Amino acid sequence: MPAEENEEALVEKAKEDPAAFGLLYQRYVKKIYNYVYYRTGNHHDAEDLTARVFYYALNHIGRYQVRGIPFSAWLYRIAHNQVANWHRDRSRRRVIALDELVVASRHKTVPENVVEQEEERQALLEAIRRLPPERQQLLILKFTAGLSNAEIGQVMGRSEGAIKSLYHRTLLALRKQLADNTDSEES
Repeated sequence: MPAEENEEALVEKAKEDPAAFGLLYQRYVKKIYNYVYYRTGNHHDAEDLTARVFYYALNHIGRYQVRGIPFSAWLYRIAHNQVANWHRDRSRRRVIALDELVVASRHKTVPENVVEQEEERQALLEAIRRLPPERQQLLILKFTAGLSNAEIGQVMGRSEGAIKSLYHRTLLALRKQLADNTDSEES
């Protein structure tokens, strides 16, 4: 049975039976976790926020109404709001994530390569973080969640054509930022 066909019935069942919500959880937890992880940058916060997303969804599933938009779009909207709240709270206090340093230190590789790869990764992440929030969300939904333009449009409340246009403009802006950083470093 196709996932979309079964999803509406499963959501309706989960409104009456919280155990049925577990199937929805299993279906979407990895996707929501990946989305949250790429918005927060560390595993601990991503796990915490993912749990909050599903806790909220379970407690408010009675409010969810099928309107031609997949259940996953509702979950991504909840995740987006949880991450936005997390960023707002975090901006009030400075936090340093160390989990990437621990993972990098466990791998036995050539130090120069690790440093170079990390610098490139950091440059890309910094360029992405300088983008407006909706463009960051677009890239995360596209590359980490693997959603189609139509699905992204449903999550972000835009048409598929608007998403294609925003995606194109986002990639151009990202390319320009990275080129400008490379040029300023060479000067």
